[in-house]
Amino acid sequence: MNSGLRFPRGLYGVTPEWDDTERLLEGIGAAARGGMVAVQWRRKTIAPNDRLSQARRVAELCRQLGLLCIVNDDWRLAALIDADGVHLGKEDGSIAQARLALGSEKIIGCSCYDDPELAAKVLQADVDYIAFGAVYPSVVKPQAVRATLEHIRQGRRLVESSRIQPRSAVVAIGGITADNAAPVVQAGADGIAVISGLFETPDIQATASRFAALFA
Repeated sequence: MNSGLRFPRGLYGVTPEWDDTERLLEGIGAAARGGMVAVQWRRKTIAPNDRLSQARRVAELCRQLGLLCIVNDDWRLAALIDADGVHLGKEDGSIAQARLALGSEKIIGCSCYDDPELAAKVLQADVDYIAFGAVYPSVVKPQAVRATLEHIRQGRRLVESSRIQPRSAVVAIGGITADNAAPVVQAGADGIAVISGLFETPDIQATASRFAALFA
């Protein structure tokens, strides 16, 4: 992990809705070879019977590859599979409860949408990263609220003004591709979270390399 940051700087892959676990693991491996630093296991449509199995296999692969594995929405599942942490949205329960369950060493990230005031509030609750988005129109969440580059800048000012070191990271999400990511990084994003713009591209490893180069 980057010194000075509580969440690594760089490409943060978010899993697509693939039921084919082998295909998903291959995609994660390709992205890792290209320079991806963390994975968020995010599945909204998976059958309950397959949920634990796929999450566990992704976490195991991440351990082998030296990637951080974050579980979307569900800190109980994150604890069960010994993931590296959890990503929480507005409706996903208490940060304090998640921290109590997961312990101080695990990562908690939080969706802040287009709301720097929410970001300031969750930073006081000791989250490891704040996420703003959708920065661009999102294929995955077309109805998502839109965050601007100014929100990224405000988030960066917030984390840099904190006295807690290492500091929390700023993550951007939503419609980001290798072609439009540079302004987001320049605005102050420590990490860029990408689903379709990474995993739905013809050459996942090459795409990951293009993202990683923005942080070099």
